[in-house]
Amino acid sequence: MTTALAVPDWLAVATILSLLVLVVAVLGLGRSLRRSRSHTEALLAAAAEDAEALREQLAGIEAELQERQEAALRGERTPVASVDEREYVITDLGQEHGPRVPARVVPAPMFADILLRESVIKTAALAAGLRRALSPEVRNRIRFEMKREVKRSRKERKLMLRAARRDWEARQRAGVEVSS
Repeated sequence: MTTALAVPDWLAVATILSLLVLVVAVLGLGRSLRRSRSHTEALLAAAAEDAEALREQLAGIEAELQERQEAALRGERTPVASVDEREYVITDLGQEHGPRVPARVVPAPMFADILLRESVIKTAALAAGLRRALSPEVRNRIRFEMKREVKRSRKERKLMLRAARRDWEARQRAGVEVSS
């Protein structure tokens, strides 16, 4: 007997090839991890820039609110329209808007007239709709359609009952046990 370990050639070649494949796979995985890491770092940097911009914007808003509170404590009175003409909505906070055009001022009698006209028009339209919906012709048509629908559903139920009865009787004749 020999003390030397005999390894077949094909096993040595297969081992070397599997090691090469493993090295290539590890290198490919490393590249994809580097790409993914660089992409993640870019996203983090963009998020950090956005957060910093929001911090600056928040600091400006807080400073403005602090100035208003101090002015209110000192008792300074300023007209509301001259302090800030912007309308703050949660979706466009911090975005600058152009000058706003104020709504036309309507005298009180004209406002009441406009309001009453709209109310009268809506009430008249509602009354006309109800009068039409409750007319004898419409009620008769509804009654006719309901009778027709009831007849149709009765016919359908009768057909289903007959089919079920035929099926049950066929099973009885065949000797199949009917489970309930």
